[in-house]
Parts: sequence; C-alpha cells; structure tokens
Amino acid sequence: MKVSVCMAVYNGTQYLRGQIDSILSQLRAGDELIAVDDCSQDRSVELLQEIADPRVLVHRNPANMGVMKTFEKALRLASGDIIFLSDQDDVWLPGKVSAALEVYASRPDVTMVATDATVIDEKGQVTATSFFAQHGRFASGPLRNFLRNKCLGCTLSFRRRMLEVFLPIPPDVPMHDIWFGILNGIYGRTHFVDKSLVAYRRHERNLSPRVPFSAGLTKVVLWRYRLAKNIACRMMSRARKSR
Repeated sequence: MKVSVCMAVYNGTQYLRGQIDSILSQLRAGDELIAVDDCSQDRSVELLQEIADPRVLVHRNPANMGVMKTFEKALRLASGDIIFLSDQDDVWLPGKVSAALEVYASRPDVTMVATDATVIDEKGQVTATSFFAQHGRFASGPLRNFLRNKCLGCTLSFRRRMLEVFLPIPPDVPMHDIWFGILNGIYGRTHFVDKSLVAYRRHERNLSPRVPFSAGLTKVVLWRYRLAKNIACRMMSRARKSR
C-alpha cells in the first residue's frame, strides 16, 4: 500500500523541517509527501525545495486559498492507497505509519484510522500526554462528532476511495477534519488506535485553531447548521449517483 502524506503549508519555517524529518523517517521508497504552500511570506517554499528527497513533492498555490482548500488540493494530487493528513508544525512519533498500515492490512472493512496524540507547546514541552484524556474519549459515530468533533485531523489517515465521498470540501463547513470524520462515520468504518503517535503542537499561529464548544452559542449553532446542510446535500448527491 503506497502512502501519501498531505500537508498544507503557510509561513511554517519555524517547525516545518522538524516535522518533515519525522515523517520521512517513517516513509518507504515510493511513498510521497505532498506539501502545498498557500502563498507563504516566509522561506517555507525555499525550505521545502532545499530538501533533497524525491518523496517530497512541492506545489504552490497561485493565490492564497485558505487551509481547507489547500488540503483539498494536496488530496487531489495524492496518488497513494492510504492518505495521511499532516499539520506543518507537529512531530510524528515513531510507529505512526506502521500502526495504521497494520490496521488497514488486517481489517479490509476499516476506511479510516485515528490515533491519540501528545500535546506540546511552542517549545516542544509536553502539556498533556493524551489529547483525548483532556477532551473526552474518542468516538467515531456521525452524531457524536456532529455534536462535538472527535476527529483530530493530524491523527487521521484513510483509504483513497474515501476521497469520492470527502471531496469537494464545502467552503462553509467548520473544518475539514470534522467533515471527513462524519462522512466516514456514515459511509465507512473508523478504527481508533489508543496510543499517542503524534506530538500535536498548540500555539497561537496554528493554521487550524480548535475553537472550544463554548466559543459562543451563535457560532456553534451556525456551524452546525452549515454542517448539517452540507451533509444532507452530499448524501442526496451520492444517492442520486447510485440510482
């Protein structure tokens, strides 16, 4: 199974090289890391182009598209059987790729693998040994994730065939990970690896800030309305195609 790692990059020089090194150490010859730069204003593109590794494929948006559309572009460029999502500022811990591939090899019914994560700060200091110990246990059901997202994007991987369901990403959904998680809960099966396999870095410049459920009732209701509307539209579209 060929692996594609999809990464959205924007002004990421501070942590980018360390993250890429942690990923490449787990990839095999023939795998790929697709990095799409969203018009960074720092040296992110130059840093990516300096990496002398044929597995690293660098693309640059002609105009700033935002994190979700940048991830979508990376996903459309991916050629692997198994696709991993990656943030630009985390660190992949040993065994992340192999743990997921073992699940896919032994469980043909599984279409998505999620894992736990260690939480680190700007300096790489551990602030929590388990993301889900802080935020409540993982749940894969679509209704549970609709109410409160449990699919942390940087821990997710999925089979290529799920792109037919996931794409295109509606521009008004809260974030791509909740969209993928809910649709996979409807059309696929998720397996959770109860082990921290990503050092998930939280700082004020994160591209995909995790807004708490208590961020404001108006925002929560609006996001859930948009999410429900788009899920219904996607389900109706797929039902028409299957007739």
